Amino acid sequence: MNPLATFADPVAAAIVLGGVAVASLVRFPSALLLRAVGALRVLARRAPRMDVEVEQIAALARIARKHGPMALDRSVIDDPDVSLAVRMIVDADPAEAVQAAIVRAREARIERHLAVVEVWSSIAEAAPAFGLIGTIVGLVRMFTAMQDPSVIGPAMAVALLATLYGAVIGNLIAQPIAGRLRRLARVEAFERERLEAPLVALARRERPRASVAA
Repeated sequence: MNPLATFADPVAAAIVLGGVAVASLVRFPSALLLRAVGALRVLARRAPRMDVEVEQIAALARIARKHGPMALDRSVIDDPDVSLAVRMIVDADPAEAVQAAIVRAREARIERHLAVVEVWSSIAEAAPAFGLIGTIVGLVRMFTAMQDPSVIGPAMAVALLATLYGAVIGNLIAQPIAGRLRRLARVEAFERERLEAPLVALARRERPRASVAA
């Protein structure tokens, strides 16, 4: 007999997993839940660095000095925040507007990341609670069938395994995921702050030239 089969109980699993799923669906929109699941693919990645983007901004500044800001429109830019700022610079938007757009984009990104973290934190809180509910259900079944020994064992298994499932899901799965995603979001927010100063400086330097060219 597989020793792991001792720890498998469909009733306990249904109470804990089903309860967590229902609570999550009630609390969060389905689109956010899908994003939270999709965020699992970034767990193994290293903390993001903006070194490549900072170097690209420096290269764009050299292109603008040599050929004018309109030449930036032909540049291939992968980062959406840098691309947004460059489009505004090409359109001769004020440096203050460029800075505000960069800040809004960064804050919106942070909010999206934190919303995903909130989902996993909520799961970490809910799983032990539903484990306790499963324990109560198992104990009730056991005490209402004390005259039937065939029911006592399965009922006790539900009571104990529901607690185990809730603790494992909450403390060994959901909480570490939330912590990892929170750290990655914090590092990315810090790194993206590095993009603001050089982009604003580029916008401030090139706007007069763009206005003259127009």
